[in-house]
Amino acid sequence: MLAMKYDQGNPEELREKFWKAMAASPYVMLQLDADPDTAAPMTAQLDKDASSAIWFFTSRDNRFAEMGGATATFASKGHDVFARFHGMLVEETDRARLDKQWNNFVEAWFPGGKDSPNLLFLRMDLGDASIWAGEMGVIGTAKMALGMDVTDDVKGGYTNTKL
Repeated sequence: MLAMKYDQGNPEELREKFWKAMAASPYVMLQLDADPDTAAPMTAQLDKDASSAIWFFTSRDNRFAEMGGATATFASKGHDVFARFHGMLVEETDRARLDKQWNNFVEAWFPGGKDSPNLLFLRMDLGDASIWAGEMGVIGTAKMALGMDVTDDVKGGYTNTKL
């Protein structure tokens, strides 16, 4: 797919679209900034009341246990929102937060439960983000299927912002 043209978008509107898309499909490719070979798919644990952080469950023997600066990339389920965001991975030690984020899907990966000695609960304190949002629409999609020019059919925006 060729790069689409995006207009400078409304940062608040694009942030809102991003969080809504993340809630519907909270999967990212996460990597430590110091080592691009650490890139791996991770499930972000979200809290609608905490827009400046997301959480991840991993193991103490995982490469993410090194913590530090990290970058995540995201593509929404409908491929109409894309994002790249930066932050700092730190160990989350708040037991109430761990209890709040724990669920059956997490437990499936950690059969030893919340007190497993190998469990590492990480918080990503969010910083800068680039967000792209665009929609082709039915006519644009049909034109693309026919190989017709769609460069002016994308309706969307782009912003650099803080999450």
